[in-house]
Amino acid sequence: MGRISLSVAVAAFSLTATLVASPARAERIHFSLAANPKFLTCLAAFPADSTRPPSAEVSVERGRLNDTLRIQVNNVKPNLAFDLFTVQNSQLLSNGAVDPNFTNFGLAWYQTDLEVGRSGSGKATIQTILLDQIFGFDGQQPGPTNTFHVGFWFNDPNDAASCGFDVTKPTPFNGEHKAGPLAMISLPDPDTGLGPLCTKPDTSTTPATCNP
Repeated sequence: MGRISLSVAVAAFSLTATLVASPARAERIHFSLAANPKFLTCLAAFPADSTRPPSAEVSVERGRLNDTLRIQVNNVKPNLAFDLFTVQNSQLLSNGAVDPNFTNFGLAWYQTDLEVGRSGSGKATIQTILLDQIFGFDGQQPGPTNTFHVGFWFNDPNDAASCGFDVTKPTPFNGEHKAGPLAMISLPDPDTGLGPLCTKPDTSTTPATCNP
């Protein structure tokens, strides 16, 4: 009995040590969105002042049943409206430059509207599955598709017309499917290539995947 008890104790200690040694998952994250360079002047409240660029700060808190995302934007032209999505692919590289190999945003989920008031600031909150597990599938793909990026689009195509956007060719990124171009979006991690909503990357795969 003593030998059995010792074995159980050692096993319990080993399990506890393993659990302690495992990295803790992130319960709250924060990241910034970057402006789409082509449409920066149509977005910025102070386009001639590089010290006050448009900004979008995102925080996500993990919950028991779902997660809560809060976004705060500042220094944006007053009274603009946007539509926020979680998407599969970012149009930008990790350094904020446009990705020359970008083709499309992949799977996209419409999450919320985002309105900027007279002060040039705005905020929105969503509550859904976000960190590490956000995905969708349409039954025609071999498996689920994650949407680890966050971005928002000009709701009105005319708001980006002076920056060269062709208003006769709207994008589908609003409820009427007649939106303007991408305004701001998250950047991929320089090492994994994944969006910031993945907090537990698995680098044993190529390309890296997310551990749900």
